[in-house]
Amino acid sequence: MSNHCDCCECCKTHNHEEIDTNGHLKQLYIALIFLVAAFFISNEILKPILYIISYLIAGHNVLISSLKNIKNKKFFDENFLMSIATIGALCIKEYPEAVMVMILYLLGEYFQDKAVDKARNSISELINILPEYANIEQNGKIIQVNPKEVKIGEIILVKAGEKIPLDGIIIEGNSELDTSSLTGESIPVNVSINSEVLSGSVNISGLLRIKVTKSFENSTVSKIIELVEHSNKNKSQTENYISKFAKIYTPIVVFLALMIVIIPLIIFGYENINEWINRALTFLVISCPCAFVISVPLSFYAGIGCASRHGILIKGSNYLEQISKAGILAFDKTGTLTTGTFSVKEIIPNGSNSKEEIVELAAYAESCSNHPIAKSVVNYYTKEIDSSRITGTTEVLGFGIKAEINNNYIIAGCKKLLEISGIELNDKELDNAVYIAKNNQYIGKIIIADSLKSSAESIISELKKLSCKIVMLTGDNEATARQIAQEAGINEYYYSLLPYDKVQKIEDLINKNKNNLSVFFVGDGINDAPVIMRADTGIAMGALGSDAAIEAADIVISDDKLEKIPLAIKIAKKTMNIVKQNIAFAIIIKFLFLILGGIGLMTMWGAVFADVGVTLLAVLNSLRTLKE
Repeated sequence: MSNHCDCCECCKTHNHEEIDTNGHLKQLYIALIFLVAAFFISNEILKPILYIISYLIAGHNVLISSLKNIKNKKFFDENFLMSIATIGALCIKEYPEAVMVMILYLLGEYFQDKAVDKARNSISELINILPEYANIEQNGKIIQVNPKEVKIGEIILVKAGEKIPLDGIIIEGNSELDTSSLTGESIPVNVSINSEVLSGSVNISGLLRIKVTKSFENSTVSKIIELVEHSNKNKSQTENYISKFAKIYTPIVVFLALMIVIIPLIIFGYENINEWINRALTFLVISCPCAFVISVPLSFYAGIGCASRHGILIKGSNYLEQISKAGILAFDKTGTLTTGTFSVKEIIPNGSNSKEEIVELAAYAESCSNHPIAKSVVNYYTKEIDSSRITGTTEVLGFGIKAEINNNYIIAGCKKLLEISGIELNDKELDNAVYIAKNNQYIGKIIIADSLKSSAESIISELKKLSCKIVMLTGDNEATARQIAQEAGINEYYYSLLPYDKVQKIEDLINKNKNNLSVFFVGDGINDAPVIMRADTGIAMGALGSDAAIEAADIVISDDKLEKIPLAIKIAKKTMNIVKQNIAFAIIIKFLFLILGGIGLMTMWGAVFADVGVTLLAVLNSLRTLKE
């Protein structure tokens, strides 16, 4: 339909303009009043005048668009077809048919706009997270300023019920945050001093003082809005095919309509010329490609909107189409399949040494380190550390720590640290472990491991049911990789990979992919940015605060919930099924009606159904994408 066909202009969110559905409704009412008046009036002079007034009220948008396109040398579009078909009908004095074509077309515009508004709601909910102001304190008073004016390091105040305007760290206050606009998660998040908070979240209770860590332009909410606003720029292959099809299809049907008039004129002369002209005009109305050029982009737009509502941000319809063909999903391990936090799994003494002594000595030694593994050991040791017992420490960067505790020389670190210290281990296992030596004697080890996310195994199983091949890529050692892969139900995994190695492995998977299915990489979006960019499609997990994630990934899952991945695939598959249904339905109906119109078995009223009716049915079918 005329106003929204070119590049799916109706679907562009970046202009933030509301569709004027009420304007179309008023226009429709006025046109109907003049049509009814013309129908009942008997004056032969006034009657056609009223019809033409009704025609111009209902169809002036189409006529103006057609003239503009002709001026810009864009002749063959749906506006041009509608214009020449209805003007031709007026010329042969088929006034009611010409007017009803435009009125029904306008009615179709109204219903289409309502449908588009409904599809836009999911996106507009996301757009509405944009904060309007930030509270700062000046001279003992709280004033509101534009968030763009607030600088990094300044303190902002967020009252209960207000949106957090900028990313930052809480320096005072406790509260619960509603992050549903960002993540789709309805459960409030508890925050307190030193908690990082993201712009777009809503403060539920309590006053928060927040130190700003990012400018407004680089804040989470701005990045999300930018991502969503530009999501329609990356067109799918299907949309590009439809655009190319429309450019070839339209001049062909115009030529065929001319032939419907010219060939009988050559053979039969001017006898029944009005009938052939009417057939040609009917043929033109039927041929309008609105059902294609509207319903296909709208389906993708609705699919992106549905995904956004669930906290799945897709950068364009091309990526939505790709994820519907997901064949190989390569997962990062740490922070993606696992929780990303280390914990003590097992304590293995060597000889007669007790577990309690091993943990105690390791905790005292590691208490001087900020390494995540060191912290996990200290947290496991529940007793208070008496620092007076520690008389000296030396941290060996990347290996571990040496300490003097109660006049005993303690080494706590990786196997390599003990080996280079001349301590014999007799341990061939390649565990993630803290090895402990006391006075140059190996006394035992503490196995440290990252925990598999509780949902990982079931999600991997669900992805397999969706015909996806699952691969795990990790920088961890073989033992750790094997353990996590077994727990998650992953048969193929690769370990000890540096970022470059992961890129190379993804390239191998792409080159070996014989089924032309998409190869995905799912990671945390920070250190995995290179491999995310190299995959056919990259998915960043739980990385809304990461600029690297939003820049590198094609799809951003706004929390770390693995279940969003099969949901994204289901939404994409449903969207593509609806697109295919619309294309098949439109082609079959158009082809049938074009034949009937060409041989004179279809009236102008049937032509209107073939155009407006098919388009409306396709649009309504497209909106099923929103229901997931």
